Amino acid sequence: MTGTLAPTQPLTAADRCDRCGAQAYVRVLLNSGGELLFCAHHMRKHDEEIRKIAADIQDETGRLQETPATSDGER
Repeated sequence: MTGTLAPTQPLTAADRCDRCGAQAYVRVLLNSGGELLFCAHHMRKHDEEIRKIAADIQDETGRLQETPATSDGER
């Protein structure tokens, strides 16, 4: 999708999937002007249909693959 719309803020733990309430990792800005939030599972499940109505998609699912930082004292 294009980045022609105003930049959006990063998704946080407070952003919840509109389908199931899990943490959202995808924000979909709709052609109609609204927005939807999805967890990774529901984005994958509805990807084809969502792309037909999306003006822009902010996909942060890559964050699920990040390794959390540990303190120096942990082993």
